[in-house]
Amino acid sequence: MNIKRTAIYPGTFDPLTNGHLDLIQRSGKLFDELIIAVARHSGKKTMFTLEERVELIKKCTADLDYTTVESFSTLTVEFARKRGVSVVVRGMRVLSDFEYEFQMALSNRKMWSELETAFLLTNEAFSYMSSSLVRQVATLNGDLTPFVPLIVKKAILKKLHGDSVASQNMQ
Repeated sequence: MNIKRTAIYPGTFDPLTNGHLDLIQRSGKLFDELIIAVARHSGKKTMFTLEERVELIKKCTADLDYTTVESFSTLTVEFARKRGVSVVVRGMRVLSDFEYEFQMALSNRKMWSELETAFLLTNEAFSYMSSSLVRQVATLNGDLTPFVPLIVKKAILKKLHGDSVASQNMQ
């Protein structure tokens, strides 16, 4: 009997960065299926609506047949339990991530003892990157090329400056 190994990768993904994509691609080596779970409520003010974030991630992962993208508005542990998934993937960039993620992993496991967290160290090329950094660079008209996929860059420029600027900046 072949048992599928499925994990969820939860987050706000506002916006999806090259660092997120790297973790998604690397998760494909470890799991047969990866559910990218886009959080509705995170306590953060978002640049993109939930629907826009889901659509951007779907476009950016369209060639990765092991991924699905879903939104959720519950606790991560409840989302995982309802889908029968017992592994959560989390990325670790810097030491401060460890403290936060460790606390979340233990809290989740306290709520559902079957839930495990798989911590993946970030690719060092993306260790400084965060969605909030990308939003700040975008609002100050910096070059987004090193930080996000082209589809996301275009969506950010359109969101901030309209269609004409987004089209001009795609070369």
